[in-house]
Amino acid sequence: MESYFKEKDWTGKTSVLDYPVFMNNRKCKLTRAGISFILATYVESMSYYDSSKVPPSVSPHSLRHSKAVHLLRSGVPLIYIRDFLGHVSVTTTEIYAKVDEEEKRKAIEMAYEVPSQEPVPEWESDAGLLSWLSELCK
Repeated sequence: MESYFKEKDWTGKTSVLDYPVFMNNRKCKLTRAGISFILATYVESMSYYDSSKVPPSVSPHSLRHSKAVHLLRSGVPLIYIRDFLGHVSVTTTEIYAKVDEEEKRKAIEMAYEVPSQEPVPEWESDAGLLSWLSELCK
């Protein structure tokens, strides 16, 4: 951010606080459509360079969503993520926690073989197991 301010020659000037930090070519704040246009331009140029690294859909919201999930995975508490995203309620932010839980479940299922669905044998009738368990308590 500091280099951006130096580039704009805003360092040490208080009058620049009256202007948006990121502006369009008419010196107005960037709109959602303006940000989408800039993002689309960069995504398109990246597609020419290496299309295998470009996801099928990129939007400002997908960047926002990715940032929230990355913060959550890094251990940042939901309340801070709520504030960062500007949500009024933490319940809105909990959506990202649910998405993360689903991804963890899928990863675990892929990493480990799911045991058979055969009924679990009755452990109370296994004399050897019961004797071993009672020895643990002594």
